[in-house]
Amino acid sequence: MIEVDNLTKRYGDTKAVDEVSFQVAKGEILGFLGPNGAGKTTTMRILTCFLPASEGTARVAGFDVFDHPMEVKRRIGYLPEHPPVYDEMTVNSYLNFVAKIKGISPGERDKSVQDVKEKVRIKEYGNKLIGHMSKGFKQRVGLAQALIHDPEVLILDEPTVGLDPNQIKEVRDLIKSLSGSHTIILSTHILPEVSMTCERVVIISNGKIKAVDTPENLTRQQQGTQQIYIEAKGASLEIQNKIKTVEGVLDIESKPLGEKEVSQFIIETELKKDLRSTIARSIIEGGFEILELHSMKMSLEDVFTQITTQEEVRN
Repeated sequence: MIEVDNLTKRYGDTKAVDEVSFQVAKGEILGFLGPNGAGKTTTMRILTCFLPASEGTARVAGFDVFDHPMEVKRRIGYLPEHPPVYDEMTVNSYLNFVAKIKGISPGERDKSVQDVKEKVRIKEYGNKLIGHMSKGFKQRVGLAQALIHDPEVLILDEPTVGLDPNQIKEVRDLIKSLSGSHTIILSTHILPEVSMTCERVVIISNGKIKAVDTPENLTRQQQGTQQIYIEAKGASLEIQNKIKTVEGVLDIESKPLGEKEVSQFIIETELKKDLRSTIARSIIEGGFEILELHSMKMSLEDVFTQITTQEEVRN
């Protein structure tokens, strides 16, 4: 549905986007991540035909963004970081205005407005001035303008920025409900939202793609080893010695927790071996009590930090 091949955007001697390539399948939700100034917004503006590329190609639904920009625009709904709404208009008047701009015929506009209001759950707010709405509801109106012509592709730039936790959950659920019927590129700094929403992730830094994969695979690749967390009761040094007898244990960190003879242990093991049951058995057979045991996995935020920090160090 979306094909980006060696896309480059120059501003003088600076490359804001540097030979970026990725694909998005039909019906997929792709997370597009990167630190400020990484090239995310520039890439999205090229895909939405707001900016021309310096080099490379980008196609949406088979249409080149440079050769056929109007065909691309007909198939894209775009929500920039700041929703393009007018505070002095009511929701109905604004959405009718957008429907006219997007080429929806007069006979279909009212139905399109009613349908999109229901889709983003603002049906009862049609006569309300946008300027009197909360930021969360303004965001919904912004999403409605992106959806009103039922585009094949949605490009959402920071759709939950500035929202409270309840509003974030509502927008996240709404985006998830749109998958399958729409292909979605989602840019956000709220990385847990990406893990809960997106099927694949692109990480960009300094204009270059640094990783493309599922959140699970990125975590596995970056982690390199498995970590196990244990709280146990007993002599700390003796427990460590029991754990060290297990083949595949690479390292152990321990510290007391304040309770009598209770310590926590962070155990690093080989990635391909699940040693939880073996380690637990060695501790129990040593006469010690396990209070808690679980695997420790990197979050997408950890992966993002590691990849982008590595890039900063190399530069």
